[in-house]
Amino acid sequence: VRGLANFYVACGVMAGFSQGGGVGRSLAEWIIEGAPSIDVFAMDVARFGAFATAGYAHAKVVETYKRRFSITYPNEELPAARPLRTTPIYQRLEAAGAVFGTAYGLEHALWFAPEGVAPVEEPTFRRSNAFGPVAEECEAVRAGVGLLEISNFAKYEVRGPDAELWLGHMLANHMPAQGRMVLTPMLDPRGRVIGDFTVAKPDAERFMIFGSGLAEDYHMRWFEAHLPATGVTVESLSSRLVGLAIAGPKSRELLARLTHEDVTNEAFRFMAFRALDLGLVRAKVGRISFTGELGYEIWVAPDYQLALYDTLVEAGRDLGLRHFGGRALNAMRLEKGFGSWTREFTPDYTPFEAGLGRFVDLDKNDFIGREAALEAKQSGPARRMVTFVINAGEVDAFADEPVFHGDEVVGWCTSGGYGHVVGKSIALGYVPTELVEDGAEFEIEILGERRPATLSVGPLLDPEGARMRG
Repeated sequence: VRGLANFYVACGVMAGFSQGGGVGRSLAEWIIEGAPSIDVFAMDVARFGAFATAGYAHAKVVETYKRRFSITYPNEELPAARPLRTTPIYQRLEAAGAVFGTAYGLEHALWFAPEGVAPVEEPTFRRSNAFGPVAEECEAVRAGVGLLEISNFAKYEVRGPDAELWLGHMLANHMPAQGRMVLTPMLDPRGRVIGDFTVAKPDAERFMIFGSGLAEDYHMRWFEAHLPATGVTVESLSSRLVGLAIAGPKSRELLARLTHEDVTNEAFRFMAFRALDLGLVRAKVGRISFTGELGYEIWVAPDYQLALYDTLVEAGRDLGLRHFGGRALNAMRLEKGFGSWTREFTPDYTPFEAGLGRFVDLDKNDFIGREAALEAKQSGPARRMVTFVINAGEVDAFADEPVFHGDEVVGWCTSGGYGHVVGKSIALGYVPTELVEDGAEFEIEILGERRPATLSVGPLLDPEGARMRG
């Protein structure tokens, strides 16, 4: 439990006899060795933050118990204790047809229903009524410009004269120069992935970190457990910073309309981070996009989000600006082979298995997990994260589907969906390294049927990353 020394809780255990042995082992490993040997995030109290009041817990427990023997669908969003956390533009997005999901108690748009269509998604193991609208959102981003709220990302600020030295010890990559960003995993002492972040350096003794919103308490617990007595402070900006992202080939044109600053490719390079006046609003802007397109992440205090949103929508109207949500973002990151936290990136994997090896700087100062990471690199990954193209018919992989090579199960899917721009059903997953060959044939079992799948070593769209950097 964050903030309490040597206090451990087994959270989310309903069937004690069936789960007790494994839970007991995991707790024992955590207490004795410092971490469980497998990923137990699903039972970790860090899944909940201050939003999980007694009233919230009561509402969710009642809902869960009522559904104990009901089928749960992969696209299902449960209604109890919602909405709870919302951002200033919640009603704007609702008016635009947003179908909301929730993460860490915060409402965020999954997709947008067209005018005249009810903003409700049908629970299913197959393709839902969101399929068509999400396809249109993806195509709009790839061809023009899209707008996405990213307030559900976790945000942290690290300050102090020793901030860079401390972050160099905590994170596996080197730290960015001022005005720049880097991508970096965070490792535990076993060299396993316990976080993946974007780190920006806006000032000499100040860093901003962006990561998975679901893992905010999980990562704050780790940060605080390793914080020195002086020289560094770290705090969550969860409720003090909100964001919007624009992405697509017309996103630079949209940004340029709102500022007098030079945002050409030469002046505002990929992975740059700077303060810009956008219309009336002062914002922090990073040139990065999880869609794989040219794009920008824009961060402001909640007081200014509504004005920023209205400014972007108005300035982008004649560019065909379109809202897009988490479903489209997931489809586009699958086309790019980008992993995500709790799916491809968990403590079950090393960075070299997860495709994060290029973001591990073994030549810099010592960092947590360095010796284990060095050994893992030298011995080579036993398995690797890859992309599969599936002949799936009208159903897509979601997660945990078995991967067959011949009659043997050799791996599993970590996430999946449909790539609307490449026109293929896609899954990311792990298989033994010796089976990783571009074009190799496998089968993936979806809803009880083994379906042909072809392995792709690289991304299916823009493998050189020219769109992001152009």
